[in-house]
Amino acid sequence: MARVVCIHGVGQQYRGERELTGSWHTALADGLLRAASPLTLTPDDVRCVFYGDLFRPPGRTLAVTDPPLDASDVEAGFETELLLALWQEAARTDPGVLPPDARTLARTPATVQRALNALSRSRFFAGVALRGLVLDLKQVRAYLCDTAVRDAVQQRVADAVDERTRVFVGHSLGSVVAYEALCGHPEWPVRALLTAGSPLGIRNLVFDRLRTGEGGRPGDWPGSVDRWTNLADEGDVVALVKDLRPLFGERVRCHLVHNGARAHDATRYLNTAEAGRAVTDGCGPVPG
Repeated sequence: MARVVCIHGVGQQYRGERELTGSWHTALADGLLRAASPLTLTPDDVRCVFYGDLFRPPGRTLAVTDPPLDASDVEAGFETELLLALWQEAARTDPGVLPPDARTLARTPATVQRALNALSRSRFFAGVALRGLVLDLKQVRAYLCDTAVRDAVQQRVADAVDERTRVFVGHSLGSVVAYEALCGHPEWPVRALLTAGSPLGIRNLVFDRLRTGEGGRPGDWPGSVDRWTNLADEGDVVALVKDLRPLFGERVRCHLVHNGARAHDATRYLNTAEAGRAVTDGCGPVPG
């Protein structure tokens, strides 16, 4: 089993655990170099928990693509509210995106379509097909609102943990998965939590829906963790709330990093000195 357990976010349904583990291990190793850390991580020390296949359409063997989703497939309630929250944040950080309250000459059939149109012109979602964005919304809703999906993901996390595990790394929705897993298992020997590009601070849609184990509540400290480091890029729309301390306490060490044009990219978060120091914090001597 691994010393560092990593948990990915949405949009990974056409990848796999070995592919992700390889790229995340390399990025983490570079982060250790940036931090001038004495720690060395072998490929066997890092494991990526994969759950993207739970969202992959079944029964396709040739030319697998995302389902042909459009604005009409964005459901009222959670999906629409999350979409509007992303639109508002994209408009705040990108001058090329008209805010939700802007008056334009163009007429659109619905607010959802206006939001998708606006996001398609943002730097953050450059290159993301509309159907991919809609599918990502549905994956977030599935995890947070469907108990069966949530339980299946959490079981995969539990299967990856043993007495050697010292660090959890969660990117995007994976940070939510990691936080919930640690809250539910205070007996695990995990010392450090690294979250990156995290939506944990979004009230109502994410924070208020967190499951923290019997008797717990959102905002509780995550299990046995000694140190929690949170990384956010100012232009990362998913990390809508950059500073998690008001919700999770002053012990969370929050850092702004700069990821360039790919603000939400997991490997750009993990190859930073801040990530390297966070992993070093957790990986002390372990039993052979």
